[in-house]
Amino acid sequence: MSAIYKSGKEPHAKEHRIIFKNVDREGWDPSLSMYETEGGYDQLKKAIKMEPSAITDEVKKAGLRGRGGAGFPAGVKWGFLPPNNEKPVYLICNADESEPGTFKDRYIIHQDPHQLVEGMVISCFAVGANLAYIYIREEFPEGAQILEKAIAEAHEKGYLGKDILGSGFDLEIYVHRGAGAYICGEETGLIESLEGKRPYPRIKPPYFPAAMGLYLCPTIVNNVETLCHVKHILEAGGEEWSKIGTPNNTGTRILCVSGDVQKPGYFEVEVGKVTMGELINDMCGGLKEGRSLKAVIPGGSSAKVLRADEVFTVGRGDDARELTIWDIPMDFDTLAACGSMAGSGGVIVIDDSRSISWVLNNINNFYAHESCGQCTPCREGSLWMKKITDRVVAGKASPSDIDTLDSVARNIDGRTICAFGEAASWPTESFVEKFRDELVADTNPELEDDLLNAEALTAAANLG
Repeated sequence: MSAIYKSGKEPHAKEHRIIFKNVDREGWDPSLSMYETEGGYDQLKKAIKMEPSAITDEVKKAGLRGRGGAGFPAGVKWGFLPPNNEKPVYLICNADESEPGTFKDRYIIHQDPHQLVEGMVISCFAVGANLAYIYIREEFPEGAQILEKAIAEAHEKGYLGKDILGSGFDLEIYVHRGAGAYICGEETGLIESLEGKRPYPRIKPPYFPAAMGLYLCPTIVNNVETLCHVKHILEAGGEEWSKIGTPNNTGTRILCVSGDVQKPGYFEVEVGKVTMGELINDMCGGLKEGRSLKAVIPGGSSAKVLRADEVFTVGRGDDARELTIWDIPMDFDTLAACGSMAGSGGVIVIDDSRSISWVLNNINNFYAHESCGQCTPCREGSLWMKKITDRVVAGKASPSDIDTLDSVARNIDGRTICAFGEAASWPTESFVEKFRDELVADTNPELEDDLLNAEALTAAANLG
């Protein structure tokens, strides 16, 4: 790699930097003039000479899957826009990066904002949107200012505004700062917030954004990293870009590693070309001195936990194979087959010094705080899970409370309007399933006896 990077931030040999090529690069700044020295906006100049549908076709050929969490194919999502539509089309960049364990999009915004702007302009041209929004969380105030400056610079050079580069295509991009709510990462909750309302997610169907999104008009919502990839897909060509990574898991993605490793940080890798073991032991320098791996949450806090001593069977029939946690390729499909998900790329490493009760309680505290309150199972259940794990951590829970905890989680899962219900319940479900013995060991059996005695006395009194 020819670029020189700042001390301590050299890319690892296993990285394949495309989106993060300029992050922490020595001498690089987020200005338009700097961006243009590296071919900035050349792909926009190419795009506006193409048919919009041809750009969508390239994104489909590339097999780009959304990098925000769901992993849904971006080109397919664009294809859901209704034909013969007479309403305005909107594009929204979801920069509400709020999944615990995820810290990638903010680096793009802070250090290479024009990459995002160019990706958005190309995407808007492809889907026919003349108005776009960057919905950025309130906790990124400097990032919002950097984006505002980048948008102003793009306007001055004719990359935004009326008749972009003489093409006849008009586009305005606005930065909208959210109020700091996790639920605004859900696309319909984000849309409600953008409309100035309480961010209660909408019921799907009928409110699929591509058909009935912002102001009930067709709307495309994509993640920051996803939109940046569009520029690079156009540069390489969809078919050539699809050769990066592995089949059905194409391109690169940014993994954010936090927790109990020697060198936490961000790493852009080819999807599926790096295993969990390589990520932890090689790229992150291994676990802390004298410690052993206990568990990994591979896709942000809402992903189901994987035990270090598990053996996973992936594939079917003659293609079936067994993997240890160290052997798992970091791709969408294998992680799903192992019972978790790639999610937003936030890899949280847990070593044997950590109390599982404390870890789960920390997660439950977050989701109880962030529930929007629209759905009763989530509004009440997330708080119940927090209260139960509060008691477990304090040594004031009975063994049967662990069964109650699991029951509460399973009565949230699948019973809410949006996926927040699953985000809140899956950690509890998986931790109880994988670490029940440790959770029960943190309870107080004497409280169970007290409860049984109280029930017996109540029954006797009723009989009397």
